[in-house]
Amino acid sequence: MMTLALAIRNLERNRRRSLTTLAAIVVGAVAILLFGGYTRDIRYGLQMGFVRTSGHLQIQHKDYFLYGSGDPAAYGIADYEHVMNVVRHDPVLAPMLTVVTPTLQLGGIAGNFDAGVSRTVLATGSDVAGQNELRRWNDFGFSGTPAPVALTGTAPTAAVVGEGVARVLQLCRPLGLRSCAAPEDPATRSAGIADADNRLPADLAALSAEESAGRPSHPDTRIELLAATARGAPNVATLTVVKAENQAVKELDDVYVALHLAQAQRLIYGADPPQVTAIIVQLHHTSQIPAARARIERLLATTLRSQPLEVQDFETLNPYYGQTVGFFAAIFGFISILIGVIVLFTVGNTMSMAVVERTPEIGTLRAMGLRRSGIRGMFMVEGMLLGVAGSLLGIVASLALAFVINHGGITWTPPGRTDAVPLAVRVWGAPAPMVDVMIALTLVTMVSSWIPARRGARINIVAALRHA
Repeated sequence: MMTLALAIRNLERNRRRSLTTLAAIVVGAVAILLFGGYTRDIRYGLQMGFVRTSGHLQIQHKDYFLYGSGDPAAYGIADYEHVMNVVRHDPVLAPMLTVVTPTLQLGGIAGNFDAGVSRTVLATGSDVAGQNELRRWNDFGFSGTPAPVALTGTAPTAAVVGEGVARVLQLCRPLGLRSCAAPEDPATRSAGIADADNRLPADLAALSAEESAGRPSHPDTRIELLAATARGAPNVATLTVVKAENQAVKELDDVYVALHLAQAQRLIYGADPPQVTAIIVQLHHTSQIPAARARIERLLATTLRSQPLEVQDFETLNPYYGQTVGFFAAIFGFISILIGVIVLFTVGNTMSMAVVERTPEIGTLRAMGLRRSGIRGMFMVEGMLLGVAGSLLGIVASLALAFVINHGGITWTPPGRTDAVPLAVRVWGAPAPMVDVMIALTLVTMVSSWIPARRGARINIVAALRHA
């Protein structure tokens, strides 16, 4: 108790130096907590985006994840409705589930028969109601209500494409896209100067003409989608593009096509029993993934063992998530180390000056019988008080600044998004980082105090008294 009282009195002795050191600790704590809250918001936003589209888990045919992109139809899930019913009604999984919905991935060639252009695409057939349910997931309390998918309420032959697809297929003007660049002069294109890779192949043109025979003409937004059926034969479907959406990632935007699940199944399987390439499973909370995955794997090994199925989590399906989180974690670690070093040298310099100024005092205390450990303890307690006080003030300042930032109306476009969202730092409601910062900074200040304290404790008593 006496050591604590002496430490407080010594800090008050030189208030200007103590306040300067305290300010450095406060700034360090604020920087760590605010950047930590910023990275936390990015991680939650990315996770919410992926979970709203691909769920927490996906049940797939074995090896589809590794080889299915080359031939999705070869890795379809037969009798997928039975699989979904087993998952939905399992007594262990049921309390965790929010949505269980199927999806079908397929590759093909999309062409605009009227304009004579085409390009390879990656199409996704999905259940619209299920996709809208997926979009309602909001475990992190983000503001705003998600818009329904663009296919909601559309005809069975409707489709949504990426803006890159719309640009190549010359659908910019019919769809009213202002971001699309105007195509080359039609006369130049008719002269054969345009890129031949965008020309509609002869076989696709013949299939498109046959498919469109007897149908009402929709020259503005109608496209043809050519794909190989499960048996390897070509099949074509006429689709009406209802909207073009920017997919944020250009590589995806240039190949993206979304259509109704039933239409995609007819295109791939025809009159055969329909299949899907994945069953999306969304949970109430991300923390439930290990338990849900273990239970699904158990079902796949017992009740559903008739098919070679496996389960993948959203981090495996979306490597971009882990890469982005790892990138910001590395930056956060670098900043934390840098701030820790600054605090270390600041407190160490303060304590070194205190040792020099208080050399006679140290000699007097040693002459009165105080051990070297007592001298070291006195300076280390001073460092501990600076660390605790600075951390507490830093936490309070961080909460106040976070409130100002979160309500300041600042917006930005995060990775993987096309629309601006409010800038937020998640400091409130996260006590663990605050405790970690307090412990870390307190330890740093105590370590930085130990070196000058050790030097002061080893001063010869006679030399210290003579120093006066």
